[in-house]
Amino acid sequence: MSRHFSTADSDLITDRLMLRSWTADEVAAVLDGRRLAHWAEDFPAEGDRVIVSLVAEHPGWLTEYGHRQIIECETGLVVGSLGLFWPPVDGALEIGYGVVGSRQGRGYATESTSALAEFALTTTEVHTVYANVELSNPASIRVLEKAGFQHWGTADDKARFRIIAAD
Repeated sequence: MSRHFSTADSDLITDRLMLRSWTADEVAAVLDGRRLAHWAEDFPAEGDRVIVSLVAEHPGWLTEYGHRQIIECETGLVVGSLGLFWPPVDGALEIGYGVVGSRQGRGYATESTSALAEFALTTTEVHTVYANVELSNPASIRVLEKAGFQHWGTADDKARFRIIAAD
C-alpha cells in the first residue's frame, strides 16, 4: 500500500480508495433512512449515522477538510466514512474513521486514515492530527499504529494517538 495520494478537485485518491466529501443528498438519505444504490449493503453503519446527524448540525464539516465517504475504487461502493473535526484548535485536529463490517480486515481504515491525516497536515493551520480510541477497541488502535500515528497517552479508558507534521 502506498502512502501517496492524489487529489482530484477535493477528492483524495489512494491506491484502492477514493475519499469523497458527502453530498447534501447523501446526508439527507441517511437522515431519512433511505438507501442509495452506490452504498455497500451494510452502509451506513451506526457510526456513520451518528456522524451524519452531527454533520447536519455542523455544515462546515462538509468542506474539503471535513467528513468524507470511503469509496472502494474497484466497485464504486461507499464502504465507510471518516473525517476531520474542523476547525483545528491550536494547530491540532481530531480524526475519526469507520469501515462497514463487510469490508473490515482489508486495510481500508488504515489506508484512508493515513491519506486524510497526510492531507490535513498540508494546511498551514494544522501541525497535529490526533485520535482518541477506546482501550477496548484493539482493531482501531492497530489502524492508527499502521497509519503512522504515535501513542502519546492514556486517560479515561482511551488511548491517545497523534501524528505531527514533519519540520
